[in-house]
Amino acid sequence: MALDPTFWLSLAVLIVTAIVLTDVALGARKIGQLADILPVLGPNPPKVSVIVPALNEADTIEPALRSLLALHYPNFEIIAIDDRSTDATPAILDRMAGDYPQLRVLHITELPAGWLGKNHALSCGAAIAGGDYLLFTDADVVFEPSALTRAVNYCEQHGVDHLTLLFDVVVKTQLLRMLVLSFSVNFMARFKPWKVATSPRHFLGAGGFNLVRAGAYRAIRGHGAIPLAVLDDMMLGKRIKTAGFRQHVLFGRDLVGVEWYRSASDMINGMQKNIFAAFDFQLGQLIAVTVAMLLLRVWPWIGLIVTEGATRWINAATAMTSLLLFAGRLHIAGWGYRCLIFTPFVSLLELAIWWRGSLTALLRGGIDWRGTRYALDELRRHQN
Repeated sequence: MALDPTFWLSLAVLIVTAIVLTDVALGARKIGQLADILPVLGPNPPKVSVIVPALNEADTIEPALRSLLALHYPNFEIIAIDDRSTDATPAILDRMAGDYPQLRVLHITELPAGWLGKNHALSCGAAIAGGDYLLFTDADVVFEPSALTRAVNYCEQHGVDHLTLLFDVVVKTQLLRMLVLSFSVNFMARFKPWKVATSPRHFLGAGGFNLVRAGAYRAIRGHGAIPLAVLDDMMLGKRIKTAGFRQHVLFGRDLVGVEWYRSASDMINGMQKNIFAAFDFQLGQLIAVTVAMLLLRVWPWIGLIVTEGATRWINAATAMTSLLLFAGRLHIAGWGYRCLIFTPFVSLLELAIWWRGSLTALLRGGIDWRGTRYALDELRRHQN
């Protein structure tokens, strides 16, 4: 008797899933830990300029800056850019600058044509920076005091021009934890950060921690070369890597952290502005990745219900493979295992996020970001 076509589909899905998730699991083990780097420096440590853009960040900017001001680094400055804020952010920055001489505040009142606000703010901050290294970070990222010393020590030891950290994400709800975990697994499978140091094809950037040698940054024309790049951190990493500079990735566990979103609904709404950029603003890419997600992450759970015999056992093995990987990542994050209950549904929610954000951008002909509308055609021209 011929086997049902779903048997061969399920078998193919199991093989591909096992290959992809094994690659992620083994690859993650190859990424070093910044915590393993000693917080020591030579007699003349390079100056670091920490650049922090802020647009209406009154709730997070002060704790973030205080963690930066507490860094155990002997030679650094902080440049905080108030990017047209309408809340209490400007007042908070000015008050703190009056108390801390190493904090410089730049107020931006207008956004020039042809720029994303954040990219323009980062470019303006870099233009007045005097550091040998530039650390680009966000207004909600919190640092452990030794983080910068360890990072600079690593760059100096290894001759690294650009160091990116995969840092801690503070998540308080079970569904959001599963969403963040699923997102991170997909991210690792796509960009393979463990290959960044050795492969010319692979690159990375993270908005919360991009430490760049100033000479390398200026050699690629900085953010002036990517004025409308929605994924500015990744595009900065891509330009640095393709220019031939040395780029590494480390885990920043217990040293750098951020509460990315406070709830699943915040994540759904927050990713609407930039998720289509992850597919190069191309509907074809979105469709192709959607098909892959439906086959690899959704079909095995459906197959447990609608198939039987050997096919059902194959789908069970595929589902278990995903569960084992997620359980391992949950253990490392210290989040516990209760959120695994959302595993059968989290991929459908991810797909909803992708399609909601992408269709909204297509229907509107652009994206709305922090009160400014950017046309889709213009964004496409600056995507790469």
